[in-house]
Amino acid sequence: MPLGNIVILQTGQPERMHFSDHTIETRTITDPASARPQVRNTLVMEVVILNGARVNARFSTMAEGLYSKLEPYLAGRKYLDYDFTITAVGEGFQRKYTVLVTPVT
Repeated sequence: MPLGNIVILQTGQPERMHFSDHTIETRTITDPASARPQVRNTLVMEVVILNGARVNARFSTMAEGLYSKLEPYLAGRKYLDYDFTITAVGEGFQRKYTVLVTPVT
């Protein structure tokens, strides 16, 4: 679901995205367990098509499990040839992600 120009995954609701670019950004977040600042790397993807509609949005993740599923497509920007349907399952630290990769025709 887009909120302004940010794509936020809702639990159980698949979002089909086509990416045009990506960056790795460093962000300082507050660790929910210790309430202390923590520096984390964040994968930020530029979304140009969301669920079949043209958009100008960003999708970002700090989740290592989701990053590991997207990482093979980052080198050489291989993601340009694919759409990614991402579904979040669960909440908090138990949240997992399913990723369906579909070639663009």
